[in-house]
Amino acid sequence: MKLQTQRFIDRWVGQLLCGVVSGWVRLTGGPVKPVHKPKNILVILLSEMGSIVLAGPMFAQLRRQYPGVNLHILQLKKNQEVSKLLQLTNPEFMHSLDDSSGGSLVSDILRVSREMRYLGLDAVIDCELFSRVSALLSFTTGAPVRVGFTPHTQEGLYRGSFINHAIPYNPYQHISKQFLSLVDALESAGSMPRDKAAPIRDLPTDTELRVDFSAQELQAYRAKVQADHPVTSGRKLVLMYAGGGILPVRAWPAAHYARVAQGLCAAGYCVGLIGLKDDAQLAKDLMAQIQSSSCIDLTGYTRSIRELLMLFHAAELLITNDGGPGHFATVTPIQTMVFFGPETGKLYGPLGSRNTVLESGIACSPCLSAYNHRLTFCDGDNQCLKRIAPDPVLDQALHFLQGNALSS
Repeated sequence: MKLQTQRFIDRWVGQLLCGVVSGWVRLTGGPVKPVHKPKNILVILLSEMGSIVLAGPMFAQLRRQYPGVNLHILQLKKNQEVSKLLQLTNPEFMHSLDDSSGGSLVSDILRVSREMRYLGLDAVIDCELFSRVSALLSFTTGAPVRVGFTPHTQEGLYRGSFINHAIPYNPYQHISKQFLSLVDALESAGSMPRDKAAPIRDLPTDTELRVDFSAQELQAYRAKVQADHPVTSGRKLVLMYAGGGILPVRAWPAAHYARVAQGLCAAGYCVGLIGLKDDAQLAKDLMAQIQSSSCIDLTGYTRSIRELLMLFHAAELLITNDGGPGHFATVTPIQTMVFFGPETGKLYGPLGSRNTVLESGIACSPCLSAYNHRLTFCDGDNQCLKRIAPDPVLDQALHFLQGNALSS
């Protein structure tokens, strides 16, 4: 199903259903109670794959706070590969929705709701910001404790009043800290905002996620890369992800990438252009601009997220647009440089110390937010990214590759 169609249904049908459910809860609901010693908790996380990594500290906190709890996760089917790879929970506790068509989505919502009611959930945590479908799912699962974000007095973001452990969404706090606030709200009671008495938390410095590779596995993969692309042998490899994914407005200009790649190749490094098969034409265009035998096309080269992480292990530096690769890189030793503009690194930046966020800071940036459903007023002329000049980026990359730490 097209993204715009999903948004239309979520806005108009979703608000109506949220109003109906809210009325029903007001008539039949009892007092708000905190959760104690839960056996089954469901986490609803329907966002992009990068959000799964940013939620890593939240999952770790749930395990510490409730040892032995069965953590269930509800995701879109297309995002499940990451959760399985990161072993967020047992495979039998992973549940999915197929959003490829309206029929399959409705069918899966009904199926999952029945399954969750059969499990007897103690609580559900809705990690989505102002999605009505996720809010409605938190109710249809039958969990007595429903945790999620509330718009409070924000107009036009109505998602009902049946989230009984609600915390206000805070656009000035990194999303990983807000996910942790959802955990704090599980044991809260009383009026909103429920996180006033929550612990004061610093921004997590670690995703607390790991993907284990043996030394032999990584060595074999590195040898495969060198055999397939002999130019990488004996050279430090720099990876570039120039694609914009589902939001092309987040992409740093291709010409800027080409300029940096030319400088890196001239300095004796090897540059690999990564991406999905859909990015093949972009890579072809970049190769034509770069015109260096030290630049290789790796779009479609990795067949899974696991292989992508092994490729990160084989490289020294990743230069990327805001998106999944920058977050996946944080579970590997690679250094990253990530461009932000339409969205901000202050809210969605990768966790850890091995990354540098690059932002121009012009007045209209960031322009994508939960309040506008990530629909920008920008006409495609993303000056917030175009004004990040390539030469300083090249200097920073060379500074790191020559043995010096990058500045944040």
